[in-house]
Amino acid sequence: MDLFEKCYCFTRAAEARAAGYYPYFIPLEDTEGTEVVIDGKRMIMIGSNNYLGLTTHPKVRQAMIDAVKRYGTSCTGSRFLNGNLAMHDQLEQDLADFVGKEAGLIFSTGMQTNLGTISALVGRDDVVITDREDHASIIDACRLSFGEMKRFRHNDTEHLERVLESCDDKGKLVVVDGVFSMGGDIAPLPEIVSVCEKYGARLMVDDAHSLGVLAGGRGTAAHFGLTDKVDLTMGTFSKSFASLGGVIVGDAQVIDYIKHHARSLIFSASMPPANVAAVSAALQVMKEEPERVERVQAIGEKMRQGYQAMGFNTGDSQTPIIPIFIGDEMKTFAFWKALFEAGIYVNPVVPPAVPPNQSLLRTSYMATHTDEQLDRVLNIFGEVGRALDLIP
Repeated sequence: MDLFEKCYCFTRAAEARAAGYYPYFIPLEDTEGTEVVIDGKRMIMIGSNNYLGLTTHPKVRQAMIDAVKRYGTSCTGSRFLNGNLAMHDQLEQDLADFVGKEAGLIFSTGMQTNLGTISALVGRDDVVITDREDHASIIDACRLSFGEMKRFRHNDTEHLERVLESCDDKGKLVVVDGVFSMGGDIAPLPEIVSVCEKYGARLMVDDAHSLGVLAGGRGTAAHFGLTDKVDLTMGTFSKSFASLGGVIVGDAQVIDYIKHHARSLIFSASMPPANVAAVSAALQVMKEEPERVERVQAIGEKMRQGYQAMGFNTGDSQTPIIPIFIGDEMKTFAFWKALFEAGIYVNPVVPPAVPPNQSLLRTSYMATHTDEQLDRVLNIFGEVGRALDLIP
């Protein structure tokens, strides 16, 4: 059998391109945060994770420029060897202090953070339990570990308890998204913490979409007043922090263990100095301009109410991530295309990224969106939704 046979039989993307419904890998000619230019056409961007709008902030931009001038473009090595700068260490401590933990460890990407952390901690005699809607990086990390993997129904803490009951005396790690990337809903952390404590399980929260958004930017645990009850908090820098990379924060001894066992850290080049500088600057702006967090929350509420008033199904969203559930895959692509042609950039999400018949448009917002832009988005969604018979 030819290994590449599966490649030659893969025609779905080509068929979508031919039909004019291929929404992926679209080249952006220019971006100013809330607006992008595609094929010479200016569009409103509601498909980005730039929640605080810091990618264009002057202090963040200047920090990157200054870092390149001082350190060059790359460390060209692992942090385990020659690729560790004082600025890496300083950022780790600053982030740990910000979240309220003893220590932190930064990785070159968010994906590597989850891969390295979970695979380092979970061994052959351990079990890792995940929410069914956890991010793909968590699922891949569990597969990479040598431990047993179990899953519980989305945000169903009663099911989580039954799963933990079946784990006997193994070491147990529960991993959940703080804010779920597709639905924008928040994990029921108080109940999860209670169940984990009952069964002696450690808890890790992926705050990729929570840091910078909830509790003054400090994430899900702080949102619920449970910072001391969550063992590990993971975050990414490619969203609110306007850069690239990831971090895990927790008790100093645990972080030190991960530092010496996470293969995705040890065998990968370190975060480039410019990206480290951008995160440091973004963190400072977050502290100096708390109104950005308040603004993005207010925008999320405005848009959620606007969509619901028109008859759209936004699920259980409580954040600036607002899904528009359509269900049918082809209707979702038709809606996406009509919005795209009307000047709105949004992301369609279809199986296998979501279960069958649960296709959606994932909308997300920035603190820098203007009321004029937001009103235009709502008006166009209403017009297109009615034209396609998706709403009354």
